[in-house]
Amino acid sequence: MKKTVHIRWVVAHEPLSLFYRAAKSFATSVNLKTTTQKIEVEIMTLTEYSERYNNGVLVSKHDLLSLLDAGKIEMSQVYTTWLAEKYNSDMHVLDMPFIFRNHEHAKDVLEGEIGEQLLDGLGLADNSNVHGLAFTYSGGFRMIPGNKAIRSIEDFKDTFIRSNKNPFAMETFRAVGAIPVPCDLEKINDGVANGFFMGGESAWPRVYPLQHNTFSTAMNDTKHSLFLTSMIVQKKFWASLSSELRQVIKSASVEAARKERAESIRDSEQAKNKAKEDGIEIVELPDSDMRKFVAATKLVYDKFENFFTPGLIDNIRMH
Repeated sequence: MKKTVHIRWVVAHEPLSLFYRAAKSFATSVNLKTTTQKIEVEIMTLTEYSERYNNGVLVSKHDLLSLLDAGKIEMSQVYTTWLAEKYNSDMHVLDMPFIFRNHEHAKDVLEGEIGEQLLDGLGLADNSNVHGLAFTYSGGFRMIPGNKAIRSIEDFKDTFIRSNKNPFAMETFRAVGAIPVPCDLEKINDGVANGFFMGGESAWPRVYPLQHNTFSTAMNDTKHSLFLTSMIVQKKFWASLSSELRQVIKSASVEAARKERAESIRDSEQAKNKAKEDGIEIVELPDSDMRKFVAATKLVYDKFENFFTPGLIDNIRMH
């Protein structure tokens, strides 16, 4: 029997349950796919990693990519926005408003040639020591839990809304007259409690684990973009594996990611049902206002027209 391959996988983002589930699914899948070599996946929280491998010195989620770059861990699941900022700016196309028509469209893009090109692009940057494997949701389509119901496009005007820190998310809100307040997702509750904003973009599977329901009188189901993450592996570790093991890990990642996306969709429906039971209003813009929302965000596409590889946006939209 060949030497056991040890993979340290750190779960760093909240809610931990979403990310732990995906890691565990990968660990189960990868060992069902190989009989010639055992693969041991050690799944850890940041605290557990600090205790086992960092002499008790705490690390944060913002250290995750540095740990991968340095070869201190082998795998993790990371926001695609972070990967775009550090390694492959084309990955930001996934943050563009209304670029995906529905889940099936997203699956075709993410699991097809375009998705593979985006993942491969992670490893091409001079500063990169990661390799992309598969796309996960850890959320899915974004929505806005808040203490204000957005019933029309006009209700966005002059409304402070927590947004992702990337410029594409901020410009999406500015396009409809809202005032984006960029901050970490985990700070939404405190921001609402202190009156900094009325709510913030999140995703249905995160509503109850992160207790967005504690301040929400309305769940604004805007579906304006997708909340995406990606399974990645440390590049030098990846290169050290046999082609057989690389194929096994890639296949297990795609399988686990597909399962994770399905679970996120299921979680979204369960969260919606629970919100209804809890008396929280679920608000969807009328079709006429959704068309206005989509039309308004053309400004975002115009502003970033030359940001992406030529043809990338059109290829996604025509897919």
